[in-house]
Amino acid sequence: MSALKKSIAAAAAATASTLALTGAAAQEIGYVKISPDITLRRMVVKNPAAKGTVLFLHGFPETMLTWRELAQDLGRDYEVHAFDWPGYGHSSRPSADKFGYAPRDYAQVVKSYIDKAGIDKSKLVIYATDVGALPPLLLALEQPEIAKKIIVGDFAPFDRPEYMSDRLRSLKAPQTAEATRNAINQNRDDIVENAFRRGLEANEQFNLAEDFKQDMLAGWTQGSMSTGDAFYHYYLHFTRDQQYFEAKLERLKTPVQVVWGEKDIYIDKKMGEEFAVKSGKPFAILPRLGHYPHLQAPQQAGREIRAAFD
Repeated sequence: MSALKKSIAAAAAATASTLALTGAAAQEIGYVKISPDITLRRMVVKNPAAKGTVLFLHGFPETMLTWRELAQDLGRDYEVHAFDWPGYGHSSRPSADKFGYAPRDYAQVVKSYIDKAGIDKSKLVIYATDVGALPPLLLALEQPEIAKKIIVGDFAPFDRPEYMSDRLRSLKAPQTAEATRNAINQNRDDIVENAFRRGLEANEQFNLAEDFKQDMLAGWTQGSMSTGDAFYHYYLHFTRDQQYFEAKLERLKTPVQVVWGEKDIYIDKKMGEEFAVKSGKPFAILPRLGHYPHLQAPQQAGREIRAAFD
């Protein structure tokens, strides 16, 4: 049995671990099966007097632990959910012939999770970044009522390679994608240690909790599918899904807010500006912040989420 299957089996046999939160209901970390091939590791902050629900969707190379600080804060007023995407952390890693890992496949993960968790969509705010942002927007094209509001940022909704970093462009191009995939896997340690710092001045840098870094490292390789492989597979059909999204953009009726780190070196803020103009959605530049605003300035992200419930 693989390490992942052992982890899932152990979690299924045991009560979800619980961490006490001051002034809020308990934070539970456990597993939920959403399809025959996919079991997600998830974190839930339950609140019997919740004013609504927040669903966090992480990016690369993160895991659900990226949201712990925000979940602790928001859990005082809301029910909060976060999970590891398939291919990340300790969620399932089905073979690519069973699950595509593309944005539209992740969109179905979002739908299945919301349904399985019994979340009231009329009181749901989704906060999504990086590779986690396009999936709920694709879902919203088909189900405008999927959330009360979706907050997205620092991602690539359109096929605009010129707005993306060299490595992302090379991952997007069929002729260089495989070599880039190998380089990403070979540089796992450097990515986890430094991806969050790049593009920021010394006084703007922030440190990650050591257990969060270890969670990303430990979850990178499970069975035959690494996090780098999942990222590669996401990009295999990324252009297809971006082009579909742009072609159907007029169907995006769900309230959406766009935020962008001013110093994002991976995806230029021009991408966000164009998306906001074409979709007619509000757009805000976040001064002095990079590609991971929720980690660099979690209190600001919390304010944006709270305002979305007003």
